[in-house]
Amino acid sequence: MSSILVVYASLTGNTEEAAEVIAAAAREAGADTVLKEAFDANAEELLQYDGIIIGAYTWGDGELPDEFLDFYDGMAGLDLTGKKAAVFGSGDTSYPIYCGAVDTIENKLKELGAEVVCESLKFEYGASSGEKERASEIGKLLAGLLSVAT
Repeated sequence: MSSILVVYASLTGNTEEAAEVIAAAAREAGADTVLKEAFDANAEELLQYDGIIIGAYTWGDGELPDEFLDFYDGMAGLDLTGKKAAVFGSGDTSYPIYCGAVDTIENKLKELGAEVVCESLKFEYGASSGEKERASEIGKLLAGLLSVAT
């Protein structure tokens, strides 16, 4: 059975809700899925899973949230070659850089060798019903890709 780690940082619960939708969909599609808040996770755990899904809200002018920084810094030097990944997160269009944390995480995953398998999901504040459906599709997509690969 393929395994997926979903790691997220959420301030108001919006990103957490999307993470829960993604994890539930991945489980439903047959993947052994673990859901963790970033401050309860260690970046080296990424090496133990076939798939990685990371989500964070964007803080200030496109920055990673403080509670995500230790996890992000811990990713430095990891070799994620062969890992399939996806990224999601919330933001606020009133700032000049919309969902900048999502872009930062996606770039880091690619830099470390992971294959980002779909366009990152970005949503303003809470995910709409359509965005929740897309979140569900991300979980199912990654689980499906991993089941084919194993």
